[in-house]
Amino acid sequence: MLFLLGYNYFYDSNKNLSTIFFFMIIRSHDFSLRPVTENDKHTLAHFANNEKIYNNVRDIFPFPYSVNDAENFIKSITENSQSPQTHFAIDIEGEAVGMIGLHQKSDVYRKNLELGYWLGEPFWNKGIISEVVKLLVQYTFSNFDVHRIYAGVFQSNPASMRVLEKSGFKLEAVLKNSVIKNNIIMDECIYSILKTK
Repeated sequence: MLFLLGYNYFYDSNKNLSTIFFFMIIRSHDFSLRPVTENDKHTLAHFANNEKIYNNVRDIFPFPYSVNDAENFIKSITENSQSPQTHFAIDIEGEAVGMIGLHQKSDVYRKNLELGYWLGEPFWNKGIISEVVKLLVQYTFSNFDVHRIYAGVFQSNPASMRVLEKSGFKLEAVLKNSVIKNNIIMDECIYSILKTK
């Protein structure tokens, strides 16, 4: 694993330097985790436009998934970029084939981050997403003042449960009848991993 730090300059309407945005690239043998860019819109739309992915994520994730949806998503990420970085494109051979992100909780939950991810179907069952999650966990506990990362998984998605288990997450709770997806009420399984001292 290799962590690389880079930066981009942003200028205001008067061409004055307004922001220096630092970003992280995490490299492994088979993939890298990097900032998502406008150039990723076509590949993201291609891989995200999959009903099997839609069935296992929240309804805010559209289906069908268009290039315009990808543009809107990328814009929301880049306009609300944070430091340390919280969202990464999963890059395989120069293409963004999925996304992984962290969502900071607030108030009494501020020491927690929620994890979410998806990966294009051609890359399933290759051990890639488990390695992605493991690397992001290392990155998170090294760069954020949090003690817990958690993820919610629909009961209909045992593959994602296995991904989290392989990545060191433990089943913490089953929230009975807590979600509705495609008009089906189902349980949500909460997996978490704690920072070790």
